[in-house]
Amino acid sequence: MAVDSQVSCVTVFGGSGFLGREIVKRLTAEGITARAAMRHPDKASGDRRPARRGDVQAVYADVRDETSVALAIDGSDAVVNAVGLYVEKGAETFEAVHELGALNVAHQAAISGVGRLVHVSGIGADLQSDSSYVGARAKGELLVMDVFARATILRPSVLFGPDDKFLNTLAQIAYRTPVLPLFGRGRTRLQPVYVGDVAEAALRALQLPDAPGKTYELGGPRIYSYRGLIELVLSRIHRRRLLVPLPFPLWQTLAAFASLLPSPPLTRAQVTLMRHDNVVAKAALSLEDLGIEATALEDILPEYVTLDR
Repeated sequence: MAVDSQVSCVTVFGGSGFLGREIVKRLTAEGITARAAMRHPDKASGDRRPARRGDVQAVYADVRDETSVALAIDGSDAVVNAVGLYVEKGAETFEAVHELGALNVAHQAAISGVGRLVHVSGIGADLQSDSSYVGARAKGELLVMDVFARATILRPSVLFGPDDKFLNTLAQIAYRTPVLPLFGRGRTRLQPVYVGDVAEAALRALQLPDAPGKTYELGGPRIYSYRGLIELVLSRIHRRRLLVPLPFPLWQTLAAFASLLPSPPLTRAQVTLMRHDNVVAKAALSLEDLGIEATALEDILPEYVTLDR
């Protein structure tokens, strides 16, 4: 598969996040300088000295602040926006991050003349959704394409991998309680995708000549019900638990209370997403179209969901 080898320095917004870290790792393994742009000063060195090819260079950026976005992009020849927000707090709103922030990154990428922009969204992005999170994701995609028509949109399903907050959280709950509540009856279909595959997709989107301007939906090789995923985790940790259906309105109430905590274990956005199937559409471009063979959940799960707790 032909690739464009001109990409040598990439700014990754959200470079300290679960997916962002994997993208940075994949870029540097390819010999590409990764400029990890992140908001928290304690996670960013602010070092603006020239980095050698294949290095990681940490810089400060807040996607809500277009000036900091411009400074983070300056000197790069490609950009990846992997910033995600699940809980609104104060000025950190879905509109500010997934709409305005996405627009700021795309606008500055266009102004700076970078050759490639990869914008990470999510399966299920829908302007008509009654969820402000889902709607903001969809509007962000439109704003990005409006100012950077050749952007590549990646829509991953739920991510799994070491340090994920999905399967690890399920396992931790299973260790501590004899009862596990289900979203509804646990019938929601999910197509978990390995975080390393999504990072590889970002790299391919930066390199492949026909990727610009396209949208890819990224899912793993198998579709599970939510109940099926819980049962898979339970089998891995050798536990038997009572699975109890819980109505979605009750979940929304629980999420509202959880949102008051410093680090909420559950958000209203997550509950909304669990109301609908989260799988790759039949007609969508996918990992296969990027030349990537999807990694099976069963191949990775034993590496990080274990009995050692």
